Amino acid sequence: MAQVEWFDDLTIGMRFKSPEVVVTEADIKRFAAEFDPQPMHLDHEAAKTTLFKGLAASGWHTAAIAMNLAIQTRPFGPHPLIGAGVDGLRWTMPVRPDDRLHLVGEVMSLTPSKSKPQGIALVKWTMFNQNGEEVYTFTPIAIVPRRG
Repeated sequence: MAQVEWFDDLTIGMRFKSPEVVVTEADIKRFAAEFDPQPMHLDHEAAKTTLFKGLAASGWHTAAIAMNLAIQTRPFGPHPLIGAGVDGLRWTMPVRPDDRLHLVGEVMSLTPSKSKPQGIALVKWTMFNQNGEEVYTFTPIAIVPRRG
């Protein structure tokens, strides 16, 4: 794949794949204790009585993991991931302790600005577990610099 550094280097259909990360029970409970302290994220026994039927990561934890993986993937080369919003955010399956996750991105749309040295790139990101099951999707509205 060509070196991506600027908006102008992106093409529709271009794909990116992240490294893999393992989500531990301790990770799930630590995040939940601070940001989403609900039984299905903190306690195995209590979680069994919820819709999830067992301990599951907070959706916001899943989103934070996806953001970290997207940054590691560096879809815009040295430029930071700056967004104007997010479309299509969906939690499609619970993330469980010891799940191995990775992220795949595909460039869906590219719109150069008519007045600024930048463009809007829509990259649909999909996160998968170790079984190839989709657990999360989101499409940030990314602001990417253009070549001078």
